[in-house]
Amino acid sequence: MEPGDGAERNGHPRSGGPNVPAMSQNTNTPGIPGQPTAPVAGDPAKVQRQVQQQAGVGPVSGGGGTLFSEPVLVVNQKAKLIELTNEYAVFDQQGGTLGSVVQVGQSGLRKLIRLFFSIDQYLTHKLEIRDAQGVPALLLTRPAKFIKSRVIVQRPDGHEVGQIVQQNAIGKINFALEAGGHKIGAVKAENWRAWNFSIVDETDTEIARITKTWEGLAKTMFTTADNYVLQIHRPLADPLISLVVATALTVDTALKQDARGFG
Repeated sequence: MEPGDGAERNGHPRSGGPNVPAMSQNTNTPGIPGQPTAPVAGDPAKVQRQVQQQAGVGPVSGGGGTLFSEPVLVVNQKAKLIELTNEYAVFDQQGGTLGSVVQVGQSGLRKLIRLFFSIDQYLTHKLEIRDAQGVPALLLTRPAKFIKSRVIVQRPDGHEVGQIVQQNAIGKINFALEAGGHKIGAVKAENWRAWNFSIVDETDTEIARITKTWEGLAKTMFTTADNYVLQIHRPLADPLISLVVATALTVDTALKQDARGFG
């Protein structure tokens, strides 16, 4: 069944929701135009431990096998000593591959700048959320920020789904989920370090939760990897489901601080 056909399984909308245009076949990888890429396979046992023991989630029944229909998404960043290109793998709660997130549009010069100077927050970041076949499902742009962050969420054809807009810079970080200029939900950090988040709808009812999982002292201290588990409490329609998924897959980029290079 193709994304965007509006079919449902176990009550969860299929990829992209009922009114989503057909996905683009643009499968470019960063710096290699035209080259399709399949998301890396995960370690099922490790992912299940991450979900059940570290995040305290599940097992949760249901799910349609796509980024937009699974009740649990596991987002694991590729571990690097120095992060010059953001890369994430996305799995279901059993460790099956659902997709990936890759940074696109970076030149070699920009990577050198990121290597030697801590200026990430002053740079625009562009990410592609790709399905299990490597086909783009959502395009995300985080414009250069000074204090507050904003992420623009688009379909592969350029149609804007909505925005994730940071509301404050002091205390527990909060984001508004906006579509068509209207607030349809919010993302609320549960502590000042912005490790765990509660996602609510326009009635302030929790619909999802993001939990950062601990990967051990050595990995946390010496690499840039951040790993998260997203649990969606009930089936959601577009544009809310797309914004919730986009939030979970870009929370690190949205909150990025200047700690990526030698500068």
